[in-house]
Amino acid sequence: MYGVVLGCSSPDGRSLAVKCPDISTHPAGTKKVRQVLSRPGVLERFFPDQPQVVEQIRATFAGFYTLDMGPEGDRSVAMALANPAEFVLKPQREGGGNNYFGEDIVGVLQEVKSDQRRAAYIQMDRIHPRINPNILVKRGLPLTLTSVCSELGVYGAYVRHGGEMVLNEAVGRILRTKNVEHNDAGGYTGNCVFDSPLVI
Repeated sequence: MYGVVLGCSSPDGRSLAVKCPDISTHPAGTKKVRQVLSRPGVLERFFPDQPQVVEQIRATFAGFYTLDMGPEGDRSVAMALANPAEFVLKPQREGGGNNYFGEDIVGVLQEVKSDQRRAAYIQMDRIHPRINPNILVKRGLPLTLTSVCSELGVYGAYVRHGGEMVLNEAVGRILRTKNVEHNDAGGYTGNCVFDSPLVI
C-alpha cells in the first residue's frame, strides 16, 4: 500500500493535509499484517457467518510464517533452513531488491536465528509463476527473446469519513514482467518492465 499527502498549511502553520492512507489504515498493507490475516480464525472476524467468502479469500494466500521468537518462529526457521529454495524472506520494505531467496536465506537466518532481529522479517512460500518466452523492450537492452514471468497487481481506492466507508473500489492494474534470471521485480531496481495489459 502506497500513500500520498494532499494539502497545505493553515494561516497559523498547522497542516491541513489529507493523509492518505491515515495512520490507522496504513499498516493494513504491511507484510506483517498479511501474515496475521493468514492465521486461522482471523478472517472469520471480518466475515462472520460467511465461510464461503473466507474460503475464497484464503485460497488467494501464499503461505506466511512468523519468525517471532518462540516455538512457532523456531519451526519456521527450521523449515527455511531445511529447504530454502521453497521460501522467500521479506523485510518490511517495498520497492524491490530487499528480499532474500535460496542460500541467501540461510545466511540471514544463521545470523539472526537466535536473535530478536529475526522478527523484523516474515517468511513466505515462494511462488513459482508460469514462464513464457518474450522480448523485454527497454532502453539499452538488446532485443532478445528470453524467458520471463509476470506479476499482476490490482490497485484499489478506499475513502472513509470517520467510520463510514465512502468508496471502496478496484481502480486500476499494473503488470510487471522480468527476466527469470532476476528474483526481484522491483521497479526501483530496474529489473522489470511495465506492460499495458488488456484484461478480457
